[in-house]
Amino acid sequence: MQARRVAPALVIAGFVIAGAAAARAGEPRAVLELFTSQGCSSCPPADRLVGQFANDPSVVALSVPIDYWDYLGWRDTLANPAHSARQRAYARARGDGQVYTPQIVVNGSADALGSDQAAIERAIAQTDHKTGVMSLPVVIAVNNGTLNVSVSGADKAPAAAEVWLCPLAKAVPVAIGRGENRGHTVTYHNVVRNWLKLGTLNTAQSSWNVPIAQIRAEGIDAAAVIVQEGSHDKPGIILGAAVTDIR
Repeated sequence: MQARRVAPALVIAGFVIAGAAAARAGEPRAVLELFTSQGCSSCPPADRLVGQFANDPSVVALSVPIDYWDYLGWRDTLANPAHSARQRAYARARGDGQVYTPQIVVNGSADALGSDQAAIERAIAQTDHKTGVMSLPVVIAVNNGTLNVSVSGADKAPAAAEVWLCPLAKAVPVAIGRGENRGHTVTYHNVVRNWLKLGTLNTAQSSWNVPIAQIRAEGIDAAAVIVQEGSHDKPGIILGAAVTDIR
């Protein structure tokens, strides 16, 4: 929601996410970052939609809870101020200043109302035509308690491209006691719990090994890796991504 209320689009019951067949050689075609809040009455339809996208192997769908609605009467239990800063950084990069919930940022470039499936699919198609978007294959493997990350095509990456590891909680039900969603239990999917910079992608380094114990915390049962132009404070297009279960 914004200072003016954004009405959620209706989510068609039983909809099946299209486009898995369009993923290049089995690689994800899109990264979706849903900026959401437990204090936003417009958000639950978007939260459910992200849960459906999370089951689509051609998409890396993430919930990125923000904190700027906490003053309305309910402190979001999953929010991170860094998420709010990231959303604002995206708005600056796009040049439109649009920061609201539920907002989905697609491939680090376009945005859409988080509950509007058709708009999200249009944004995916729009960003797919941008040079470099989702062009670098990312592979994550779990071996003997270690997360092995490798990125192909590092020689084709821009000079400024960062590799980020996001520990995830795959499904988090929250009983909301106050605010606009009081009395409801909402489940959040692929919730980003932290941002860990693995490094800068270059020909000298395109693989990393991370002990799972280093990212393991209560509720963490998956991980995503994002390769992105720019920096965390000045994010650009997403060049590649992958997600894996670490249980």
